[in-house]
Amino acid sequence: MIPAAFEYARPTSVDEALQAIAEGGDDVKVLAGGQSLIPVMRLRLAAPETVVDLSRVAELRGVRDDGDALVIGAMTTHHDVMTDPLVLQHAPLIAEATETVADRQVRARGTFGGALVHADPAGDLPAVALALDAEFVIAGLEGRRTVPAAEFFLDYLTTALEEGELLVEIRVPKLAGEWGMRYEKFNRVAQAWSIVAVAAVVRRENGHIAEARIGLTNMGTTPLRASAVEAALAGAEASPETIAAAARSAAEGTSPTSDLNAQADYREHLAQVLTRRAVTAAAGL
Repeated sequence: MIPAAFEYARPTSVDEALQAIAEGGDDVKVLAGGQSLIPVMRLRLAAPETVVDLSRVAELRGVRDDGDALVIGAMTTHHDVMTDPLVLQHAPLIAEATETVADRQVRARGTFGGALVHADPAGDLPAVALALDAEFVIAGLEGRRTVPAAEFFLDYLTTALEEGELLVEIRVPKLAGEWGMRYEKFNRVAQAWSIVAVAAVVRRENGHIAEARIGLTNMGTTPLRASAVEAALAGAEASPETIAAAARSAAEGTSPTSDLNAQADYREHLAQVLTRRAVTAAAGL
């Protein structure tokens, strides 16, 4: 199908983009990679009055080292993120998860920030951002503000972005110490959305798990942290038995849905299995 008619703006700076959004009318959509927006526009499930295309805003692309954090521009493509040397060195979990996103064509066009703002609970990157304690830098006409990942995802396809605002970059803290990372994903067919996935970040110290951060994909309307598992692992011996026991609490506090792909109880089972696998691998066992 052909999308409904719309006005089109293609700014070259963040300030121009914010102005275009402000002047775009009552229904404005931002085009990042377009891998989610264009299909729904073609089906006329969305019919924005104005589309603001960010593809020419160079300052929104790239990865840079900012001392104690990596800064990833919101318009950096999945391909560029997963192959960036800084990401591979300091946040390999991002590269590992990004490699599972859709297919090569989507990864070449889709963007890191676009996927996060879309906030699909089955998307791979929101749980990763949560596990890494990432921060989201948001720009508006009145200035910029920073929102931690734990406060960014509010509900299904809903984030902390307010009307007229734009995600400009994501800050990922560098981790000091002996950290391991792993992303475990279960999907029905290759290149599909996650039925359930787990992002694990583990710090080992003297044969014990000093700290564990575990993000869950598709176990609720937003990405979630497996808090009960994290608490059970803190200070525990780094052994397969200890991890298996803690992983049994992975579904605690979650609210997975039942749909054509899986029933809620099956997702709860997957969360336990994938958490055990992800933490075991991240702990180097």
